[in-house]
Amino acid sequence: MKLITRDTDYAIRALCFIARRQKGLTSVSELVSVLGIPRPFLRKLLQTLNKKRLVKSYKGKGGGFRMARLPRKIIIADLMRIFQGPLKISEHVFKNSPCPERKVCKFKQKLDVIERYVVGELKRINLESIL
Repeated sequence: MKLITRDTDYAIRALCFIARRQKGLTSVSELVSVLGIPRPFLRKLLQTLNKKRLVKSYKGKGGGFRMARLPRKIIIADLMRIFQGPLKISEHVFKNSPCPERKVCKFKQKLDVIERYVVGELKRINLESIL
């Protein structure tokens, strides 16, 4: 089980790099060079971050990306939702259908407790805290 996907990991790395710059623009070429993320993959991530208004894109010669929000306002759990969908530890399915015992299943109840804890902790981590 992966808690953080490659998309989310790369997006966090790119945002941290851009945030450290504070002034000026960060080009895709610079991000590719420093972070080692494949260009087409990185461009897709940056387009998503721009669409979600986490970065601002500037086109043309000398263009690049700049933070659109303060790092303390960017929550890791939100980035995970953007790139991974809802934060779920277990869907609790049985043979591709919801478990028929899910309302009384003790295992599901324990997984729900763990999930609430993990999601709660992820909501407490902002980008600023990992810069």
